[in-house]
Order: sequence, then C-alpha cells, then structure tokens
Amino acid sequence: MSAENNEFEQMLEESLVTIHNGQIVEGTVIDVKEDEIVLNIGYKMDGIITRNEYSNQSGIDLTTVVKNGDKMTAKVLKVNDAEGQVALTYKRLAMEKSNERIKEAFENQEVLKATVDRVLTGGLSVIVEETRVFIPASLVSDNFEKDLNKYAGQEIEFVVIEFNPKKRRIIGDRKQLVVAEKKRLHEEALERLHVDDVVVGTVKNLTDFGAFVDLGGIDGLLHISEMSWGRIENPKKVFKVGQELKVLIKDIKGEKIALTLKFPESNPWANAEEKYGKGNVVTGKVARMAEFGAFVELEDGIDALLHVSQISKDHIDKPSDVLSVGQEVTAKVVDFNNEDHKISLSIKALIFDQERENASDEDEEVEIPVAEETVAEEVPAVEAVAEEAVAEEAPAVEAVAEEAVEADAPADAE
Repeated sequence: MSAENNEFEQMLEESLVTIHNGQIVEGTVIDVKEDEIVLNIGYKMDGIITRNEYSNQSGIDLTTVVKNGDKMTAKVLKVNDAEGQVALTYKRLAMEKSNERIKEAFENQEVLKATVDRVLTGGLSVIVEETRVFIPASLVSDNFEKDLNKYAGQEIEFVVIEFNPKKRRIIGDRKQLVVAEKKRLHEEALERLHVDDVVVGTVKNLTDFGAFVDLGGIDGLLHISEMSWGRIENPKKVFKVGQELKVLIKDIKGEKIALTLKFPESNPWANAEEKYGKGNVVTGKVARMAEFGAFVELEDGIDALLHVSQISKDHIDKPSDVLSVGQEVTAKVVDFNNEDHKISLSIKALIFDQERENASDEDEEVEIPVAEETVAEEVPAVEAVAEEAVAEEAPAVEAVAEEAVEADAPADAE
C-alpha cells in the first residue's frame, strides 16, 4: 500500500503545474469575499488576489465584481510554500495592457474618457483600465477651481500630455479641451445671433452696473439701464445667478453683445400721450428729488418733472420742504414731449384751475391769476433745468455699457 501511495502522489505532483514569480496563470474562482478572491490555478496551492491587487479603484467590494465559477487570468507575485499561498495580481496585468493603450493615446493625442476616482489636494486622479492618471488642478479647467470636489465620481475627458510609466508619472490635461470647446461654441454663437433676435440665456454674473448673460457659448451684457422700463437701483436685488432670462439683442459690435429687457411691445411711452397728454390731471408717487424739483413716477418707466416753482402758489426753497419720497401727489400736465420722453407737471396750475372753478360755481367776482400764463412763463425754465439735470446725471447708456464691458467682462466674454 505504501508503494501505491507513493506512486499516486508522484503522479499527482506531475499533473500539477509548476509556477514562478511573474508567470501568467489562469484559474477558476472557488471563493470570494469583500476583500479577497481565491483561485484554483491547478497548483498544489490556491492563488489569492487581495482587493489592493484586484483594482486601483478605492473601496471596491469584490463580491460585486466576480462570483464562484468565473475564469480569471492573473500574474504571480510570490509563491510562498511555507504559508501555503500563491499571491496573485490582477490589476498589474491589466496595467501592463492599459499602459500600451495610454501610450498610443499619448502619441496620437487621442481624447480619453474616465471617471474621477479621487479628488486630491493638487488635482484629480482618474483610472484608465487600472492605470492611474493624474490631472493637476491647473489643468482641470480654464478658470481657477477652488473646490474640485464637484468632479468626484464624474466622467471627464482629457488628453495625456506626459507619459512615463517607469516613474509612475502619467499626466492628463482637461483644460485644453475646455478651451477648444468654448472657442467652438463662441464662434457658432456669433454666427447664429443677430440684432433684434429674442433669445433665452442664463445669468452668469451680476455686477453693480448690470448682468452678464450666457447665450450658449458667448456672454452678452444686460446693462442696468436696459433691465426695465422703470428704474432699478441694484441688479442683485432683482436677478440671481443661474436665472433664465428671455432677452432681446439690442446691438452687436465685434464680440460684444448688448442685451435689453425693454421689449418694444411693452414700451409704456407707446400710448403715454392718451394718459398723460397736456392738460390731463394725473396722480403719481415722488420717486426722487433734486434741488430744482421732484421726479414723480406715473408708472413703471414714465417719470415726470415737478419743478420747485410748480409745487405751490407760495414760494418754496426746495422740494424736500413740502414733499417726501413715496408721497402721492396729484398735478396737472403742463407739457408733454413724447419724442424726448419728457413730461412737466404743475400742482400750482391745478390749484388755479380749482379756484377758478370754485369762483365760477359761487358766481363771485374773484380775481384769480391766469394759471396757463403763469405756467407758460415758467415751464421753459423747467425744461432747461431738466435738460441740465439729465446731462449731468444720466450719461448715455451706450457709453456706460461700452465702458463696463471693457472694464469688467470676464475673460471668456471677450
């Protein structure tokens, strides 16, 4: 029996393969845990693939990627007869293959696509077929990215700009792809956009003088004076970043696009003469005041000047002595200029009219100043002051917009 046993053991030994470090072997999965795979490789000892030697992906659960009975090819790392184990690696064999793939992509400047595996202090780490590629923070985007965590788990495109597997230095660049794509979209946008087009854009940035709106590859400036027919003090109180806006392209000069929300069909001056023509009695609220008078808002986009000389029959040094911002006043329109969008009001003329009416009703002979003559004498002065006020306080919108774009437009809006 002893001779038979020895003969059987010799035959079994001869039937088993011999292995050595670096050898490529094939095996069948006979057991799998979260962090370990056991392979029958036809040797007297089973092969072990740990989680670290299966993949470069962090935190992978091996029970989700392989199962009993699966066939696998691996590389022998170490044969340890004393412990009865054969250490195998699956990822290093895959890395050798992927290095060839990356080398080819590097030489041809091919665009690769991979998922961000880790967000590091200095950049992003992605894995291409088990080979780790590092993308420095400066090459992630065309703008400085303060927080790279938003890229975690995202699939991104890049090109390999440095390939040195011996030093484990494989560098990727996403920035050049972002720049090229923005340039393409920019050129396409300039071709498709025209003056008087109504387009939908997204608020990209807000400043004190207006908003930059992304029109899909190119930015347009919506100046504060073009945000409403009325008066807007602070764009940040009206709009927010990310908000969608339907805007009208007012002008295109080179790569500078001026936008407006003043659509012609909503122009309050279109039928203003019917409501605010000369001789009409109107009511509005004091919007702002100056030394020479008060500006009364009749509706959004339509202000009228109530000169200090027309506030009362009595002499008034300055409007703030008798009026306050937000106060409602009723006055008579004594001048209407639709072409220049100017309206002059007079409370004094309205008082004279009411006194004349009262005197007529009572049938008394009361000497009342002629309101029209009084106003006629003073209205020219009102117009002159208004002209001067506009010249001093309201520079041309186009000039302001032009200066604002040049001074504050982002780099990608140039």
